[in-house]
Amino acid sequence: MGHVVLFHSVHGLRPAVLAAAERLRAAGHQVATPDLYGVPASDDVEEGFALLAEIGHDVVLGRAAEAVAHLPPETVLAGFSMGAGVAGALLAERPATAGLLLLHGTGGSPAAVRPGLPVQLHLADPDQYEPPEEVDEWRRAMAAAGARLEVFRYPGVGHLFTDPDVPDHDAAAAGATWGRVLAFLAGHRSSQPAPDPADLPSAPA
Repeated sequence: MGHVVLFHSVHGLRPAVLAAAERLRAAGHQVATPDLYGVPASDDVEEGFALLAEIGHDVVLGRAAEAVAHLPPETVLAGFSMGAGVAGALLAERPATAGLLLLHGTGGSPAAVRPGLPVQLHLADPDQYEPPEEVDEWRRAMAAAGARLEVFRYPGVGHLFTDPDVPDHDAAAAGATWGRVLAFLAGHRSSQPAPDPADLPSAPA
């Protein structure tokens, strides 16, 4: 049984994140979906960025660190867009992480990557938030750090193409993504028991 923590995008904890978690649970994984905002999610990306600015990036990262504190050390760190960056930011504090799963955004400092760390990236091609030269630089740095890197690009789709409730959604690209994600996670199953839900931190107020 694998353990995964799935961080939401700048929109907040939207239904698409919860549906993704259920998809992974159906495949046998234990999945946590922390609410890093503690307020209702937004359907509008600009409102999402406003929420992030109001709450503060440091607060978001602090809530993410608190959310994973009781999870097994080899828990896969995963996230959507902004959440991919959150997942990557936690990597330095969790060296036993079994894998880094990045949906709609690069994440993870190469300096925090241990040799052999499995990393999978799913990204629109092109992506409005990820300039090609920056993606290429990130790929080279991650490979140089020793990551077992898989990068999947999806031509002609919008940024958040796995979310069925936004205009970016593309059913074919989303289907291909989830098939590849499940294959990636199948190799990272934890032998540790799942934490007692009563011991997990509650959503922030």
